[in-house]
Amino acid sequence: MEVERGKTAKYLKEKHEIPKQVTEHLKYFTKTKKMLLNALREGEKTVPQLAEELGLPAHEVMFQLMSLLKYGFVETGEMDDMDEYFYYKLKSNGKNKS
Repeated sequence: MEVERGKTAKYLKEKHEIPKQVTEHLKYFTKTKKMLLNALREGEKTVPQLAEELGLPAHEVMFQLMSLLKYGFVETGEMDDMDEYFYYKLKSNGKNKS
């Protein structure tokens, strides 16, 4: 007997509707992730530089960067001249494709 792949996920999607707020949050996270990765393609940047360039609050940029760091999309570089912020850059292992 052949088991249908994704049957459990399909069943759950049919029985439990995903709240619109969750869907919208995921879309926003994905959009912000792409914006950050595109900005880092231009070169290393600090959290304040990214926040200013993207028009996002610094705490949100930091949260997103920590997620990207955790999952291997970015890595930390050197500290800035004032020893306040790390520079972030794309990780060079090929995982940085969005």
